[in-house]
This record gives sequence, C-alpha cells and structure tokens, in this order.
Amino acid sequence: MNELQELVSDWLTLPDVAEQLDLPISKVHSLLEERALVAVRLGERKIRSIPAAFIADGAVLDSLKGTISVLNDAGYHDDEMIRWLFTADDTLPGRPVDALREGRKTEIRRRAQALGW
Repeated sequence: MNELQELVSDWLTLPDVAEQLDLPISKVHSLLEERALVAVRLGERKIRSIPAAFIADGAVLDSLKGTISVLNDAGYHDDEMIRWLFTADDTLPGRPVDALREGRKTEIRRRAQALGW
C-alpha cells in the first residue's frame, strides 16, 4: 500500500469526501457500495481513503463510475484500479486519471477494456 501512497500524492478520508461533496457520510458509503468511488485503507490505522483527484468541482468525477465498472469487469481490485489510473502511460501521454479529468473517457475506457482480454 505504500506504493499507492507514493503514486497518489493527495488522499481524502471518507469524512473529507463527505465535506467536499456536501453530503452525509452515509451517502459517501453508498457511493462506494455503488462503485461510483473506490477506496483503499491507508496508514497504521487503516483509514479508508480515496484519491483527491476523484473529486472535481465539488462532485465525483463523472466519468469515474463507468471506468470503475470496466476495470472491475477486467478483474481489477480497488487498489489495482487506483494504481492503473495513477500510473503514467507514455502512449497517452500522462496518467489515465488526468485524461478522465480532461474529458477523454472514451479512450481510457477502451484501454481499460483491453486489460480484460
């Protein structure tokens, strides 16, 4: 998990996510259950956290849920999804999460689908 902490520079705890989205914490738990967000347990206390880049302008990145679904279908676990989204790819160029934030979800989902083959 330390590798993920090095790969992703900014993390939000679930209460922080609730505050940024202006939602009750129970709704953040629902977003995780619905697979609109993914979280990993970090640190000594194993606190569930999500990458801050998954939140943009007070909302969950709109292209994230579908991308999570494609990665899930490819057999990826939450930590593997985060690793893939935050690992730079010279052919993009950049990181898949940045491409999603720029609105390039079709290309990212196509690449994610190819992972399952």
